[in-house]
Amino acid sequence: MPLQTGVTRPISLFLTTALVATPLTGCALLDLARDCEGTDAQVEEMAALDILDSRPDGATVARGFEEVDAGCWADSGDVVVYADRTYAFPGTRAEVAAHYRTVALQHGWSPDPEALPDDLCFAREAMSLQIVFLTAERLAEDGHGSRPDLTTGAGYSISIDSYVNSGIAAGC
Repeated sequence: MPLQTGVTRPISLFLTTALVATPLTGCALLDLARDCEGTDAQVEEMAALDILDSRPDGATVARGFEEVDAGCWADSGDVVVYADRTYAFPGTRAEVAAHYRTVALQHGWSPDPEALPDDLCFAREAMSLQIVFLTAERLAEDGHGSRPDLTTGAGYSISIDSYVNSGIAAGC
């Protein structure tokens, strides 16, 4: 009994397309499959970095942010390990900036040459360190609502990121 050409033609076209496309997309599919498996030790190391506990005199750990927020996220083949700490500081942004410009250098961080002059962004090995001042808008975007303790004075967050096995250089 002969095969019906109406059925075999679409199947044949599908199989041919799959066979041709597989070598072209194989690497891309493997990249998309990357995830955070096996990054626990890196997350722990990053969360333990001393600079996360360094802060200007008078700065306090912000309420609700008592622990270092550390973890891993994966998106479109990029795997990033991170650690963040959030502080409330009654002083000025200039005082926070002066503190971290000094402390970062003491801890082996270098100013990121790609960063804008006012950015507090540093690099060390395959990691980037960034100080971000908090605003009511930024807190609302992150789901933290109204936090006058973080939007008066110089509430800020110190963040360290590192791309895992991607060859992407550290930077802000």
